[in-house]
Amino acid sequence: MIIGLPERTTLQDALQRARDNAPYLALAMQVLPELTDLLAAENLEAALEYVGGAGEGADNVRQKLRREKRALALTLAIGDLAGQLSLTDVITRLSDFADRALDEALADIYATRYPDAPLEGFAIIGLGKHGSRELNYSSDIDPIFIYDPEKIPVRGREEPSDAARRIGQQLVEALNSRDADGYVFRVDMRLRPSPEVSPVALPVEAAISYYESSALAWEQAAFIRSRSAAGDPILGRYFLETINPFIWRRSLDYGAIRNIGSVTAQIRDHYAAGQKFGPGFDLKRGRGGIRETEFYAQMHQLIFGGRQPDLRVPATRDALAALVKAGRIDGDKAQVLSESYELYRVIEHRLQMVNDQQTHSLPDAVADLDRVARLHGLDAGQALLDLLAPHVEAVGRIYDDLIEPEDSGRLPADEEKLAAVIAGKNLLEADSFLQAIKRWRSGKVTALRSAAAQESFEAILPDLVDAIATAPNSTKALARLDSLIDKLPTAINFFRILEARPALLDLLGKILSHAPVLADALARRAELFDGLIDATALDLPPSVEELTKQFARTEPGDDYQILLDRVRARVGEKRFALGVQLIEGHHDALDISAGYARVAEAAIQVLTDATIKEFEETHGKIPGGGLLILALGRLGGEALTHASDLDLIFLFTGDHSAESDGKRSLGATQYYNRLTARIVTALSVPTAAGPLYEVDTRLRPSGTQGPLAVTLESFYKYQRESAWTWEHMALTRARPVYGDRADRAELQQAIRGILCKDREPEELRKAVRKMRLDIVEHKPPKGPLDTKLMEGGLVDWEFIIHFLQLKTGEALHPQLGQAVRALVAAGHLGEDMVTAHELMTRLLVALRLMSPDCDYPPETSRALIAKAAGQESWDALLDGYDKARQCVIDVWNRHLRPDPDEILGDII
Repeated sequence: MIIGLPERTTLQDALQRARDNAPYLALAMQVLPELTDLLAAENLEAALEYVGGAGEGADNVRQKLRREKRALALTLAIGDLAGQLSLTDVITRLSDFADRALDEALADIYATRYPDAPLEGFAIIGLGKHGSRELNYSSDIDPIFIYDPEKIPVRGREEPSDAARRIGQQLVEALNSRDADGYVFRVDMRLRPSPEVSPVALPVEAAISYYESSALAWEQAAFIRSRSAAGDPILGRYFLETINPFIWRRSLDYGAIRNIGSVTAQIRDHYAAGQKFGPGFDLKRGRGGIRETEFYAQMHQLIFGGRQPDLRVPATRDALAALVKAGRIDGDKAQVLSESYELYRVIEHRLQMVNDQQTHSLPDAVADLDRVARLHGLDAGQALLDLLAPHVEAVGRIYDDLIEPEDSGRLPADEEKLAAVIAGKNLLEADSFLQAIKRWRSGKVTALRSAAAQESFEAILPDLVDAIATAPNSTKALARLDSLIDKLPTAINFFRILEARPALLDLLGKILSHAPVLADALARRAELFDGLIDATALDLPPSVEELTKQFARTEPGDDYQILLDRVRARVGEKRFALGVQLIEGHHDALDISAGYARVAEAAIQVLTDATIKEFEETHGKIPGGGLLILALGRLGGEALTHASDLDLIFLFTGDHSAESDGKRSLGATQYYNRLTARIVTALSVPTAAGPLYEVDTRLRPSGTQGPLAVTLESFYKYQRESAWTWEHMALTRARPVYGDRADRAELQQAIRGILCKDREPEELRKAVRKMRLDIVEHKPPKGPLDTKLMEGGLVDWEFIIHFLQLKTGEALHPQLGQAVRALVAAGHLGEDMVTAHELMTRLLVALRLMSPDCDYPPETSRALIAKAAGQESWDALLDGYDKARQCVIDVWNRHLRPDPDEILGDII
């Protein structure tokens, strides 16, 4: 139990404390003697039931609601003071009553003004504590009224805008006005856009347009605690679902910390009198109080909630728990915040119970503070201060750590002073850096033209200079940073992320120094950096099934194109993170290669599903038919690099003469070929979210001369009767990655049968050699480290494996690592072929990121590449690489070397 919360006692004890210390509750007891008797009889359940009938016999809905509210207020207060109702009980019941009151008052207005009209076209969006179902004991409500001009009822010549205005005004008056029975809720309409000039109710599309284009940062935070509270539920849901991207932005918004921190500073300044703890302390707005606890949760929700829907929790304590579960905040801090928040809210209720005032400040007068303390069950005001003091200090310290700005130490604007600072960094390219800074400050760089961008840039520039100065290759890092800034459409959030997470500066320096491929990706999509904030960013990707679930997650209102962009963005983030894992040395390059393959396979699953669904809306389905996708090459072998394309063959089952059952019917062959073309487009066409994969379909039957998709029977017939040896070599790494489970199993088994057919060894050897010579002629090595195409490289190694697989019918695993171990176990190869494969594959994965031109990398990157390849040093890597290639050459000569007559024939 949280220290300071009321211990369970009798309702009679609570009634007595209320009579002695809370004039509002004492008066309510006099007005409601039957209810008071039920409470005195210790029957809280009967008292709660009484509340529901407290409005019986009222003259109208307004009177009914006021009487019910007064009965509810008394019952909840006594149950709370007795410790028989928790804070959650109290705030939930108050919030639910607010919803019901709004609904009943709105229905009464409709019945009076538009007696025959359905209750639609007008919705109430709850914000603040009403939106999160955390209403105070004496809270106001902060609604936004929206209406649909097409559905709101009108009478006579009344315009929809006039009808909405009148309904809204009458609704506020129905709840807000006081009479002999009191009031229902104070209504504060100031959270709507531009409240000083805007109408009380907003047309839904205008409201959506405002929040999508013009809303302020505090309005984004306000909508964390929003919900459709009353009125037309369909309209309310439509509005909130449509503006969801405004509230929950996928790009991590570290400006949120600065914006909310600025609001905090303004609050502390404006309510300066209530900041110092003691009598008069503002429990809501004071340092370490309620608002700062709420802001702490909301900041982290704004930053991470766009990517993690589980964090989109409106209630503060629930939000803190969700953030801990997701690993976003420290569990001990969250416990302090949550327990303090609960205590604050309970004491806040005590303050409000005294005179039903919406107050949040501890009384200044000693006698008044003593009264609040006694109402809570304490002896005197000092005991209440002692209870609150450690919580206020702890929360204030936690919150200060979050928002306190570091010493800016900004670089001087004066050119001579700037030159002196840069010179002190011992940069090899000090003059180049000085010129780059001058250009960035010139206002001519697109990403840095706005005042906000310049502000973010200047805030991080000193640390950025230090990061580049200490980067492994400062010359390369500076050049790539300059290119990155040039390509960014806007730099605001990129620099804010670096400002909020300085540890990322070191990583940025490594990326710019070592990984031109990642630097280019970052220049295209700076938000790729966002994903690295995630605690799991440096973990290997999960299973294909789990990745598929992650990639397929949608937001309300997403259409096909939006889904495609979401998948491309998520896949891009995973691939970028895998590249970072490599240069950080977090995982074996072989495991990273397998991770790339899982990401690609999940992307195929999700994008194919989405494309089929979209295609079927127009063309329907082929009865009895289905699509299969067969992966070959590195994807089939589950070992991609960052630069790998996807080798795919598309097949379909069923009757090729059948027709689809949609509104635009197609024959099966035309149907699946059009569908396949769309799937290839979904996988390969660059969009705003960036490029995804190159897709190569040339391994299909008859190559580029054949259709994109063929029947399963045609595929089998071609492979059995017409395929070249090199096509069967490619088939050794074939693996179905999409389609019906039974069809995939049948396809894999049929491929095995095709590969196991009897072959004449000498003819096979000649065919394999000819294919390799053709590659040598048409695709020479790109550079000295082209570990694929150099003599004795991976292509030669793979040809040996495929030759032995086809010759023996053994080791028919698509995964090359498994295949070579099986061949070693069968006595066809030595263990050194396993070592050669692993070294050259690790090197290939590293070079695709760090030296894509296959030339010798800069000196500063060599140790990193050697480590990624599993070697102690660059010299050890070169030595191991030479030994691996020689091993492959020796094995090639043993199995595939031509005899003298063949050589003589080639010469003649």
